[in-house]
Formats: sequence, structure tokens, C-alpha cells
Amino acid sequence: MDDLLNDFLAETAEILAEAGGALVAWEADPADRAQLDAIFRLVHTIKGSSGFLALPRVTALSHAAEDALDQVRRGKRTADAALVTGVLAIIDRLGQLCEILGKKGVEPAGDDGDVIAALAVADTVPKAPTETGEVQLRREDDIATDLQGWRSIRVPLPLLDSVMTGVTDIVLARNEFARMLRESGANPSLIASFDRLSDSIAGMRQSVSQMRMQRIDKLFSPLPRIVRDLAQDLGKKVRFATSGGEVELDREMMENIRDPLIHIVRNAIDHGIEGLDERVAAGKDVTATIAVSARQSGNQIEIEVRDDGRGLSPDALVAKAMASRILSATDARALTPKEKLDLIFRPGFSTAAKITAISGRGVGMDIVKANVEKIGGIVELRSEEGRGLSILLRVPMTLTIISGLMVRAAGQYFAIPRGSVREILLETSDSVRIERVGGGELAIVRGEHYPLLRLETVLGRNRDHRDDVEDRALVIVRPGQGQSYALSVAAIHDHEELVIKPAAPMIMATGLYAGTTLPDNGRPVLLLDVQGILAVSAIDASEAGRRMEEAVEAEAAAAAERHAAQLLLFRDTNGRSRGVRLSVIERVEEVPALALFESAGRIQAQIGADIFPVHAATLPEGDGTLKLLRLHDGHMVLCYPIDAVIDIVRLPDMVQPALAPGLIAGVVLVGGEPVELIDPFWLMEQYAGGAAAPVLRPPVCRIADDPDGWGDNFLAPILQNAGYRVVSGASTEAADVLLCLTDDGAAAHPGDVPVIRLRASAAAASPDDDTVYRYDRGALLEALRRRVGGTRA
Repeated sequence: MDDLLNDFLAETAEILAEAGGALVAWEADPADRAQLDAIFRLVHTIKGSSGFLALPRVTALSHAAEDALDQVRRGKRTADAALVTGVLAIIDRLGQLCEILGKKGVEPAGDDGDVIAALAVADTVPKAPTETGEVQLRREDDIATDLQGWRSIRVPLPLLDSVMTGVTDIVLARNEFARMLRESGANPSLIASFDRLSDSIAGMRQSVSQMRMQRIDKLFSPLPRIVRDLAQDLGKKVRFATSGGEVELDREMMENIRDPLIHIVRNAIDHGIEGLDERVAAGKDVTATIAVSARQSGNQIEIEVRDDGRGLSPDALVAKAMASRILSATDARALTPKEKLDLIFRPGFSTAAKITAISGRGVGMDIVKANVEKIGGIVELRSEEGRGLSILLRVPMTLTIISGLMVRAAGQYFAIPRGSVREILLETSDSVRIERVGGGELAIVRGEHYPLLRLETVLGRNRDHRDDVEDRALVIVRPGQGQSYALSVAAIHDHEELVIKPAAPMIMATGLYAGTTLPDNGRPVLLLDVQGILAVSAIDASEAGRRMEEAVEAEAAAAAERHAAQLLLFRDTNGRSRGVRLSVIERVEEVPALALFESAGRIQAQIGADIFPVHAATLPEGDGTLKLLRLHDGHMVLCYPIDAVIDIVRLPDMVQPALAPGLIAGVVLVGGEPVELIDPFWLMEQYAGGAAAPVLRPPVCRIADDPDGWGDNFLAPILQNAGYRVVSGASTEAADVLLCLTDDGAAAHPGDVPVIRLRASAAAASPDDDTVYRYDRGALLEALRRRVGGTRA
């Protein structure tokens, strides 16, 4: 039973890690039935195994999750965030139980009703009566899941290590024996027998080498859950993406870099990604992006974590190090930009402003670096201040066997990973043309351009006088996704199965080599690092825009994106969704409500040592804080109070304009919802040049001489929609404008109040007639604007 329990715990740990990431991915696309079925099968597997081992708490939890997922599969329940959160809570509880099971060997007593109840839903639809004796048939996929469990076994890692070492020795012995056969001139029958043996060894080698290898997406599987939970806790919006999950890495190596990778991702969310207001002020998308990618480069695996946050400031790191007494002023002046960035790896160094449960204790990147270097890897930083940070982990695949291409340059042989070779051509081929561009060379192969590197030049060696010019070849290398270049070598030798081992540290430090190997001639050969060659040569090997048409299209698309207007969506203090062009916003300021005060009839805000006008009718209530959009026209700042920032989107092309100038310039549809556009021109006009504070109350229009009620029934709704307040002729309230509906009405209402006469006929009585046709909406609103002014709120 102990062996069965250990197998169950190992299998369940893998299932829980995979299920967490799958649930987060399914939450983003609930219509993905294949993903839902995969999650259901994972939970079903746990339930079946726990039932056999008599683990009631594990069985009850997995059954609750399975039941909820099955309701979604059968269309009886809707997939939503609450369901995903509930299932994730059950996965967390299962993980805790399995951890205790692994330590104590028995399931702890307890009640899981709290997490199971979270999945319960109110059934408001009466259930149909069930027939007695009904038997529910099992699905084929459920049966297949059970059968699949009997087709795999678990092998201890030490045994795999022993098998791998043995196969390595066999491959090396085979290579040596092959060389001896060639040199001895053995008869064909002996060579044929050896070839059959060699094929068998190759097949065995392929199988054994895969035993310890796992797809790196196993390493990535818990990351989406970590990002989701932490982003929710910090109130940030984060988009997470992974690529290169098909890359395989030794299982032991994967275990060693799991914790450093998780720490880097958590660090990026905590204080790498800016707060929402800070991203808006920087002109960034409200939703941040964290991307984790993996690729193979020779005998190394490169894992990159990239975010579009604030990046690292070398000067800020130096200042922090000096304040923490980690660095002296004299030493600081002697640092290079790279050395300034590397300060983050100093023990006890932290960039966090305050200690939190996530970061800030000075125990972080130094541990990450130490753990990665302990397994023969390195950590690199690539920071663009204000635009983001990229952290690159280079770790070896340890001992492995790869297919390699043997090439010659400067009188020596080198190996290139066969998986990185895209094409091999002779330099003298008719399909190849080499041109000099600036200080470098360009290889044009069938119209496609590749930067050209000559291996002798990269290695700092001269060409061997014995090399034949006619034998020179071009190896089109593709070190990573979206990159390729041409490598010129003296000659191509052969393809071989190579056992790769780490080279001496001094050799690896050059960045040109990924390890060493022993081919069948018995002489050690260095394996070239095709990605490292690219980095040392400092050339741009990007495949984007190599053809002229592609370059033109890419430039046009980039120009369109640069010139596209962006819209800041926000929720106004009255709860409405509104937007304003991002380009007119200087920043989003959060200030205490007490910073606002009233003076000379207008609301103003004290921010630091400055005082700015605020577009508001009344002072805010309470002693909390509020957000202010700081609109800037190059000369003055105007603050506009809002409730919350929603997002940054591209300004739609179709805008429904407002009927008259005012605070609202028009309406657009964003995501199918109407959004009012703020008119910054109108706003700044009200406060420009020291003008008096605008009248924030709606102008009052009095309708006079309305015996038949036409003004109340037809005219008043139009005026009210335009932002005016309408009163009847009998009202004694002071009016800003008088609307007369009869030709002689003006004489009956003398005074200083502006008067607009409305006539019943479409045609004017004379050229000097200044009356307005009662059904000419545009002329009426324009006349009101001229007489009253743009004083609407």
C-alpha cells in the first residue's frame, strides 16, 4: 500500500499542477469543449484512484469538482468565474491534503464543506422525476482514462540515471568501433551486421534519452494560476502568454529551475508591472503583458520572462544600493551600465518600496542567480527603462545525445545542432548571391536576404590554406523563432549522433560554444552555440521585413498604429462611462478630498506647491481620496474628477457628434456599449486666459406665448436634451434667454434678457428677418449658443 500511495501522490501532484493551468486557460475561453473535457478527465482520475485507496476527503472533494464540471458538459450549468474559482479552491485543498498524506501517510481528519459549498448552485428549475432503476452508462472517454492508467509505470530517477550513463557509453563505443571498421577495411557482411547493430543502438538511444526528458510546458503549467491569483490580489490586469512548450528539458533540471522561475514571475507582477493609474499616465495599455518563452540552443535551454512594466533604472539601482550601504560612492562611479543592473543580484538588495507578503525582504534575485548557477546556468537582464524587463535563464540540458552536422573551418572541425539547420548550399551555387552592405555581408538565397557570418571571422582565426574555395558552403541557421542567418564554413563533413557534455568554463564563457562532443574519429569537437554566435556578432537576424514588400507593409502598419488615436475610458463621478483622448492627459492624480477647496466661485485643487482649477460644481463629500485627470494643453492644467479608470482603447472611427458644443463632443460605441466623449477643447476654453469660472448650472430658457402647448410638448424636450432647463412663461425665475412663439411676443416682454423669436412658416418674411423657423433644430440651437454661450455642464 505504501508503494501505491507514493504512486498516487506523485500522479496527483502532476494532475493538480496541470489542472490549475488548464482551468485558467478554460476561463479565458469557456467555449473550448476539448479543454473542459481534459479538466474533467483529470479530476475523474483523482477520484478513481482515491476511492481505491480509501481516502474519503480526497474522494469527496474530487467528486464535487467532477460533478460541477459535468453539469457544464451537459449544459446544466454556465461556466463563469465563480465556478472556476470554486474548482481552483478544491484543487488547492487537494494539494494540502496530499502534502499531509506524503508526510504522515494517513489522510487527516477534517471537514471540507466550505469549499464544496462554494460550488453549490441554487436549482430554480424543478427537476424532472427520475425513473427507478435507471443506470447511467459510462462515457467512452471515461473508460479510456481508466485504461490509460494501466499503460504506464513509474521508474526511480537514480535508475534512469544509470540507464542513461550506460547508453552513453554504448554510443561512444559504437562510434569508436565504426571508425576502426572503416580503417581496417572490413568485408561488407561484417559492416552490414554492424549497421544493423548501430540502428538498434540508435533506436534504444532515442527511447532512453526521452525517459528523463519532459516537455517544458509541465514547468509552465502552474504559472497561469499564479498570475491570475496574484494579479487579482494586487488589483492589476495582466495578460499571460507562453510559447515554446514543446521544448524538452531534463526532469531534474526542470525541478531545479521551477522555484526561480516562479519567483521571477511573482516579482514581475508585484513591482515590475505598474499600477493602473501609472500605466495610463505612461500611455500604456491598462492590461499588462507577461510572456514566458523557451527555446533550445545547442546543449542549452533558454527560458525568457518578459514584461512590459516599468523596467529597471540603472541609476535608481545605484541610489538604492548606496542608501542600503551595499555600495560606496567611489565604487558606484566606476560601474558600467550592465554592472549597475547586476546590482539587483547583490545579497540583501531589494527594489521594493515596502515589505509585503510577496517581496521586499532582500531575499530574491540573489537566490535566483545562485540556484541557476549551481546547475551550470546563467541569468541575464535586458531592461528598457519605462518599457519593460526581460530576464533570460540559460541552463544546460545536462548529458544528452543530439543529431549534429559536422563542419570544417580554419582547419578544425566543429558541430552544429541539426535541429537548428534550415538549409545547406554551396557558396558557388547559382541560387546564392553574396553582396557587401556597409561593413558586413549579405547572402541572398532565391530572393530572401540573410545576414552572412563567416565562421573563421567569428572565431578570430584565419582560413586554412588547404581549404578549397569550391567547397565552401552556406549553412542557413535558424537559432530561434523569427531569426535566421547564413553561416559560411570551409566544408561540410557529415551528420552524426553526438554525445554532448559541458565544456570547460573558460570555453563556455566565450558564448560561442554549447558543449563538447566525441565523434567517431575519437578527437574532441566543440559544439557551436548558434544563438551565442548571433549575440557575439551583434547582428540583427530578425526575419521580419526582409523582402521589400514585407518591409513596406510592416512600416505602413507600424505608422498606422503610431498615428492611431487612443481613448482613455473612465467612469465619471456620476457613474457614466466616458472617454477622452489619451494624448491630452498629463497624468492621473490621486489626491485627498481635502486638497480641493472653493475660491471666487470656482473649485480648485492644491497639488504640491501648485494650484489647479477643477471642473466640478461642488466640493466632494467625505475625507477620502479621489482621482483627477490632469488635462494639459501645453500652457495650463485643468483637473477633471473621475471615479475610476476602466481601460485604454483605440478611438473608433465612427463618432456620433453632439448637436451643439459642450462638455460632451459626441458618442462612440466601444465593445458594443455607448461611451460619451469629453470635448477637451470646450473644457479648456472655459478656463483659458484667466476667464471667470463657467456657469456649471444649466442655462434657463423661458418659453413665452405658448397658448396651444406646442412649446411644452415639442420644444421643451429638445432643449432639455441639449442641456438647458426650461420654465414656462408664468414662472418668476430669472431666465438666461426668452423664446417667443408669436411674432408680437417681443414687445410684451421687454428687458435685458436675450430674445429668440420662432416663426411658424419655413420661409423668412424678408432678408432682415432674424426669426428662427420653429422646426429648424440646428438654427435654434445655434441661436441659443450665440445668445447664452457655451455654459452647459
